[in-house]
Amino acid sequence: MSDQDQDLEPPDDDLLAAELVLGVLNAAERRSAQARGESDPVFAQRIGRWERRLEPWLADIEPVAAPAHLWTQICQRLGWQGNDPARGGLWQSLAFWRAAAAFAGMAAIVAIWVARLPSPAPQLPVAAVQPGAAEPGARPVTTLAHDDGSPGWLASVDRIHGTVLMVPVPGRPDAQGRVPELWLIPPGKAPRSLGLLPIDKTRTVAVPADVRSALASGSLLAITLEPPGGAPHGAPTGPIIAKGAIQI
Repeated sequence: MSDQDQDLEPPDDDLLAAELVLGVLNAAERRSAQARGESDPVFAQRIGRWERRLEPWLADIEPVAAPAHLWTQICQRLGWQGNDPARGGLWQSLAFWRAAAAFAGMAAIVAIWVARLPSPAPQLPVAAVQPGAAEPGARPVTTLAHDDGSPGWLASVDRIHGTVLMVPVPGRPDAQGRVPELWLIPPGKAPRSLGLLPIDKTRTVAVPADVRSALASGSLLAITLEPPGGAPHGAPTGPIIAKGAIQI
């Protein structure tokens, strides 16, 4: 490998920051990376840069439900004829889905890194570029993780418009018929429901005006499983299946 090729490779810290933002680290790795981000300003900047790079992808995601027969065809082509999704096995294996998520995440990192290779910069008016200005439209991404550290949802907070774009990692419906409900939890205050969420497509959630100030660092986004009509008394009743601290 030439010195020039080595110069084009992302540093290890950059890959770690990208993996943290993508949500493909295991629980121990995620906690270690988050702790480092709190104590290492340079690493925290790397995390912030990856959040800004990946955030626009959220708006472009249009989940499509795969036909039920597709999994059988995939199994057959890979030589796994005995693995029927309905029977569990590989398709219900956490290790399998983590490996798949890691592969997809690394593919995204490579694609983004290639896109960052030098190219002619457009000529902008001097007044359009201010020192220290944030990238236009860039917003950090908050990962709402399950207890095992795997990502359940990705959230992009738009404080200006008072909305939260929620992107689910596709999963199975609850066996008891319960549905995900999103909660905003300001520090030291009671959870506030932001409504029900689908598990198979994105949703932009409008945050009530009286709690928009809570869309800030220190607040939490959490998802519980509730009856089909939502929590009956405006307070969570089911288990928390995913949560994450808002990144601003």
